[in-house]
Amino acid sequence: MTTSTVTLPRPTHRGSSAVTGLLIAVASALAFSSSGPFVKPLLDGGWSLGAVLLVRMGLAALVLSPALVLAIRRQRGFLRRHGLLILAFGLTAVAGCQLFYFAAMQRMPVAVALLIQYIAPVLIVIAVWARTRRAPSKAVLIGSVVAMTGLVLVVDISGARFDLLGTVFALCAAVCAAAYFVIAARAGDDLPPLALAAGGLLTGTLVMGVLVAAGVLPFAAPSITVMLAGLEVPGILPLLWVGAVATTLGYALGVIAVPLIGSRLASFVGLSEVLFALGFAWLLLGEAPAPVQFVGGALILVGVVLVKMDAGSPAEQKTETASIPVIPSP
Repeated sequence: MTTSTVTLPRPTHRGSSAVTGLLIAVASALAFSSSGPFVKPLLDGGWSLGAVLLVRMGLAALVLSPALVLAIRRQRGFLRRHGLLILAFGLTAVAGCQLFYFAAMQRMPVAVALLIQYIAPVLIVIAVWARTRRAPSKAVLIGSVVAMTGLVLVVDISGARFDLLGTVFALCAAVCAAAYFVIAARAGDDLPPLALAAGGLLTGTLVMGVLVAAGVLPFAAPSITVMLAGLEVPGILPLLWVGAVATTLGYALGVIAVPLIGSRLASFVGLSEVLFALGFAWLLLGEAPAPVQFVGGALILVGVVLVKMDAGSPAEQKTETASIPVIPSP
């Protein structure tokens, strides 16, 4: 499995490649979205955030590590050429995104922190606009407004209070989320996507390990049972799912999809994670969505369609994305 996924087959037909990329991006969002509903009972049962994140990242890094080992063995000087980019991915897309989001969540309502983090697609549009001096098309601008409006309806921000530091943390999480799509777009034959994901997750795991060992993040992992979909199960089972399945597939499929459809479109497709999360919360935790959330979900989908109408070819989007400065490979 590892050998076949490191050297990815690339469709030769542009339309086929775009459809494949869209399907993989949706699957990535679906995988990521299951993490929250599975993790929530663990946190409620006494697990600390540091313990959950450390185990989650560590399991995913372990599952994907053969891809990184194989890339290092196949390419002489692999770490010298791509080490800084992999490090940047791990510090931003893996560790930074989660740490800043949960730091914001401790100072403001979860919905508000989530809303701010998910302005990442708009940040990418603005960054490309600023770097290329080419204004986005009307379809992209309208799609951005429609998608963000839908996101506001999906998450409940009623009664929210403003917290400056929490807002700063959430904005940092949004920047890190945008970095995920920008860096992932640079993956390809020379930098296998799964090697990038594995290296990033390994970096994130090391960062979490240092923070836990230093006492910055508390570590508590009691033996508990949790309720999921009306069934009482050992707490280790949802954690295994989150690490070995949700996080692994989320990052693996995501870094495969972004080079196929471009960072801008992939970031908007990523908004579907919020919709899938509502479905998992409904199925596993009995938290039924309100009617307005269904309306918001429809608007998010309309926004994605509008952005897709002006998506252009993957090559054009990759060229656009390359104009956004990140740490380059030497």
